[in-house]
This record gives sequence, structure tokens and C-alpha cells, in this order.
Amino acid sequence: MLHEFIDWILMTVHGWGYAGIFTLMAIESSFIPFPSEVVLIPAGYLAYQGKMDLSLILAASLAGSLVGAFFNYFFALMLGRPFLERYGKYFFIRPTMLHKSDAFFAKHGAISVFTGRLIPGIRQLISLPAGLCRMRLSTFTAYTALGAGLWSMVLIALGYFIGGNEELLQRNLPLVTAAALGFVVLILIGYYLWQRRQAV
Repeated sequence: MLHEFIDWILMTVHGWGYAGIFTLMAIESSFIPFPSEVVLIPAGYLAYQGKMDLSLILAASLAGSLVGAFFNYFFALMLGRPFLERYGKYFFIRPTMLHKSDAFFAKHGAISVFTGRLIPGIRQLISLPAGLCRMRLSTFTAYTALGAGLWSMVLIALGYFIGGNEELLQRNLPLVTAAALGFVVLILIGYYLWQRRQAV
């Protein structure tokens, strides 16, 4: 069953091409829950096989992530907090997750747009408090691109370096995802230690 699912993912990503990666990453970066691992790890694997180009995968992923993030940013900017509090549930924006992203943004400031992009559950929604606070668009774009780019590179690289062992990919996709999350945790720990050092 898992073997067939992985084969279907690989065929889908390859069939949809870079436009598909762009579209799926735009969806993933908006408020619609969708795991980027399902797109980028297989894309990296296909790059290893020579069926896709690494730089174009990254470009499509980054462009899609920015489009999705801009959608959330302007969605929050134009409609405001009362609308999100009342109707957000109809857009997969649960009040608890909105409050969690609010708190994260309030605690860490502008750079939270970068670090938040690396945290599951926060990454899709961190654009909302940025829009609500009317964060400068150029700053928002820069931090979003850095965070989304780093996350994309990690997942694409994992798929690429697994490339020589299809069975490993088929049997251990959850483990590969966990490895990506572990790498991100190390980055966040480094950021936390840097922030504490700056506060001294």
C-alpha cells in the first residue's frame, strides 16, 4: 500500500512538473493544511534521477511559498482580526492556532516570520499576525523567502541524497520527515541561544 502511494506521489510530482510544485507549495503556504514534505522530498528524488532540475524545483517552491504567504498577509491586512476570530474556522484557521501564531509573533518580533516558517503548525499561519500588524512588506518578503527557502532546501536535499535507494524512500518517508524536522530544531535552538546571548 505504501509502495503504491509513494509511486503515485512520484508520478504526480513528475507529471505536474514545476507548475505543480508551485501550485502545491502556494496551497501549503496559505491556510490550507498540506504537507510540503509530500511534494519536495519526491521532487528531490526525481532530481537525483535526472528527471527534474534542482534549481528549478527550489525556484518553483520558493515562488509558490511566497504567493501563499502573500495571500495570508493581505487576507489578514484587509479583513482584520475580528473577521479572523469569527470566521477563520471556515478557512481552516482555528482560533487556538491563530492565538499561538499571534503569541509567537509578539514574542519574537519581525524575525518570527523567518523562524516561524520552520515550525510545523506555525509556518502556514505566521503570515497572519504579520498582516494584522501591518509589517513592512519588504521585510516580510525577505524573512519569508529566507525561511521558506531554507525549509525547501532541506526537504529537496533529503530527497536528492536518498535518491540512490528507492526502497529507503518507500519504507522511511516518515523517518525522512522526522530527520528534516530534527534539522530545523537544531536551527531553532541555535537561534534561541543567539537571542539569549544578545539579551545579555
